[in-house]
Amino acid sequence: MSRRGTPHLPSQGGELGTAAPFYPRLGDLARDTSRGGEIGVVIALPADGRNTYHLCPAGGGDKWSAPNDGTTLRPVQPHVTHITPLKRDVTYDARAQHGGLPVTVHYDDGGTAESLLTLDPSQLELYHYQVGRILALRDKDRGGKL
Repeated sequence: MSRRGTPHLPSQGGELGTAAPFYPRLGDLARDTSRGGEIGVVIALPADGRNTYHLCPAGGGDKWSAPNDGTTLRPVQPHVTHITPLKRDVTYDARAQHGGLPVTVHYDDGGTAESLLTLDPSQLELYHYQVGRILALRDKDRGGKL
């Protein structure tokens, strides 16, 4: 599945407050709202002699059609599997009183995206304590005392 952004600002090609139709490509997963949100793989695109998308369940089963204007189709977002810190320096915004930790977000389709974990002061204190606990558990596992 491709990782395409969804325009949400007028300057990015979308109207503010409106959802642009989704035009999937061959092989994309799509959620069909006219079928109760059923997810299928796009196996045929509207083209000469075909006026609809053709989909089938990912594991096989009965095929179905969806209108060629894309109004009933929605993209299926990959799920986040885990997040790892990037080897970059952290930031602190004194005005907003937020700390930032650069991270990589990992998805179940193999894709990744860089992001920023933003923490307010109480979260910073909590995670300071929790990371200290992780380090203490690691030391205990290595034969040290807790």
